[in-house]
Amino acid sequence: MDFGLTDEQLMMQDAVRALLANEHPPAVVREGLEAETAHDPGLWSMLAGLGLVGLCLPEEHGGSGLELLDAALMAEVAGEGAMPGPLLGHQLGSLAILLGGDHDQRARWLPALASGEAIATIAWAEPGDVWEPDHWSVEVRDGRLSGTKAHVLHGNHADVIVVGGAGSRLFVVSAPGDGVEVTSFDGIDRTRRLDTVVFDDTPVSELPEGVAAAPRVFDAGLVLLAADAFGCAHRLVRETIDYLDEREQFETKLTQFQGIKHELANMVTGLEPTRALWWYAAHALDHIPTAASRVAAMAHAHITDCSMAIARACVDLHGAMGYTWESNVHLWYKRIMFDRAFLGGPDRQRDRAASMGEW
Repeated sequence: MDFGLTDEQLMMQDAVRALLANEHPPAVVREGLEAETAHDPGLWSMLAGLGLVGLCLPEEHGGSGLELLDAALMAEVAGEGAMPGPLLGHQLGSLAILLGGDHDQRARWLPALASGEAIATIAWAEPGDVWEPDHWSVEVRDGRLSGTKAHVLHGNHADVIVVGGAGSRLFVVSAPGDGVEVTSFDGIDRTRRLDTVVFDDTPVSELPEGVAAAPRVFDAGLVLLAADAFGCAHRLVRETIDYLDEREQFETKLTQFQGIKHELANMVTGLEPTRALWWYAAHALDHIPTAASRVAAMAHAHITDCSMAIARACVDLHGAMGYTWESNVHLWYKRIMFDRAFLGGPDRQRDRAASMGEW
């Protein structure tokens, strides 16, 4: 049995890497951070042109008809390139409509989402660090929603918002629309904008299979975050090696010092085995549903913790320069911080995994 990636999957990753290296290198990413937009319509159009914004959507609706593993492979490269934009929220919002919507809802939204003409996001978190579907409290009465959602990915760029409501129900809101107020939130990772969205008697459409879809989309989010963090950590190690190979002390490159070699070796040997963990977690969501939730929680907890430790070590190895805005290290450091916290941190995910395992 071949446990590697297919030629098509490797080609997709290479295509995205080349696109980001040529069109959106770190210097361009930094320009976007200073502009505080965290979204480049030109880059979005190029991703859409490659069929990458609708990877998991059916071909009948204009998507690529691929699996979550393919989306996770895309997330890995996005992390490597510190790619800005609404891709994560778009993937999760699109998946929610695919899994939870009826025929008419899918026909209405999915073609535009697959082509990138429309952008989706999710509004799930609530004030007080509430993330999980069974903890949502926002109520919908008579087809109208009122309440506040926190940490909404690119809420100001979204055309459709999938909102989590009480009872793990999912609702679709067209944006901008009546009763939708979006306020910018100053998050740590400026490559992915966060907003607070207040709904005031906002008309909504319920996804009839939303209760069943919500946990699956939540788990998919954990896997995509883990893959992104892995890509960030992998890039940080490479950037650090390149930096150390340029620096000298006592006419010797820093990469030749034994203590630094050990540090770099520990990073690589700690990170690389986790690749199989998020690969398996992504595969399980499509093929092993009984194990999917627990494996997704474990993958997120372990990989984001491992990546965070690597990020801290890489900052140290860059010396004083690593703590400055001028160094690119902070791009991936902050992105890993986001990946670690969004949808609930490692301690929460380990508690969930333990509970599902009846520990």
